[in-house]
Amino acid sequence: MSQTSTERLREYLAQLPPQSQALLMREFERAIERGEDVAVANFVLEQLRKVVRGTEDEDDDEARPRTDDPARLLFRPLEPFLIESNFPMRAGQVRRTSLTPVWQWLGRDGAPEAASAFEATLAAIRQSGSTAGLEAATRKFQLAAAEAIVQVATPVQGDDRQRALSRIGPPNVVEDLLSIGAVLRAREPIDTLGSRLPGQIRALTPSQLEMVTAALNVPSLQTPSLLPFALSLIMQRLAAPWQIIRLAIKMAASDDEIRVAATPYGIAVTIALHDLSFLTACLRTDIRRSQFDNVGEQLKILHDGVRGLRTELDLRNDSAWGRQLTSIRADISNSLQSEIESVPGRVRRILRQRADKDIASAPKIDASEVEEIAALIDFVAVCRTYASELAINEVTLRTYSDLQHYVEHSTESLVQTLRGGDTKARAYRLMQAKAAIRFCEILFGHDYASLMNRAAENAMTGERKTSKAG
Repeated sequence: MSQTSTERLREYLAQLPPQSQALLMREFERAIERGEDVAVANFVLEQLRKVVRGTEDEDDDEARPRTDDPARLLFRPLEPFLIESNFPMRAGQVRRTSLTPVWQWLGRDGAPEAASAFEATLAAIRQSGSTAGLEAATRKFQLAAAEAIVQVATPVQGDDRQRALSRIGPPNVVEDLLSIGAVLRAREPIDTLGSRLPGQIRALTPSQLEMVTAALNVPSLQTPSLLPFALSLIMQRLAAPWQIIRLAIKMAASDDEIRVAATPYGIAVTIALHDLSFLTACLRTDIRRSQFDNVGEQLKILHDGVRGLRTELDLRNDSAWGRQLTSIRADISNSLQSEIESVPGRVRRILRQRADKDIASAPKIDASEVEEIAALIDFVAVCRTYASELAINEVTLRTYSDLQHYVEHSTESLVQTLRGGDTKARAYRLMQAKAAIRFCEILFGHDYASLMNRAAENAMTGERKTSKAG
């Protein structure tokens, strides 16, 4: 690009809202990781970083590696807790889009001297080719940033902070400020907690609970602002994240929800319920889009989570937690029920037997549609496994039974029809029979499907022999 074009690009990028700048940076970084349009992505990313840093220094034209990016180094302790802005928030999380406005504010108003010193140190480190001093410089700036953030975000009686906060960013950024400051300030205890936890905790058994409790026994992690982040870090190591409620039950020495809620660890139950609610929303979206690849895993997580909360906590139906759990079960049931009830109709549309004269006008049987219906039948089968806990027991069992009866009867009838009829009708019924056999494989297993497939082949072979003999 020419100099004029570069300046024009930078002016355009500078006019974008912080959220759009952050989104662009993230997408270009992902493009580089995938190896797509690397030259263009690197160039635009370099200009974006200059805009975000608020510098017009043309001498530093070398694109910075991600590990040397000052904002990334500053906010690295927050990475386990970042979520996308379109996701619902809960305690122990920070919006990714909040980081760019905070970084810009630190360089402009919050801690400009510390930010400049940090960037100067990084420049010297890059020139030296050694990483000596990088960790110390990063930690020094993290503490300075944390102090500036906490100072501006902490309410003070009689002091109107609204104007200062509005200079940082929109309300959702301001909402994240104290969390960002708290995590930056407590980087060491959070890192220590992470190092003391196993890579994966298959089940939060009593022995594992003792280990987690000991790791959490740090005063700075017990504060209301940091405990949700510590719990979130633990949940990321749990094979079954809902089991975090066991920590709350242990701390309360009771499974009574009133006693659990009275402890600081009651937030663990709130977090578990939030995550189940979010997963329910994801399940609903996937079903609406006919994307069933992850439905089995989602249903298992929801089933285990709902059952765990219902059995391990003494929840009252009229309490906030009890009502939320009831709402989650109802949402799951509503999302699944309509889809489950639609499956038999789609199966009948494919397998319905028609008179020879009606076959010419019958809709074609598309292989992709057959596979889509097969996925739906498998979806019903998966739902049957978890039906009782998810309040879909009756509709699932009824639908599955209807499918078994109809598909079995239709398959046998279709195989018999392959022995006669004109060529066009027999070709159409063969497609129907193949679809039916595909459905049989899901409903009755591979052996039964193989048996019916051989029967169909024999029927076609017998018809050809009869034709030759005639």
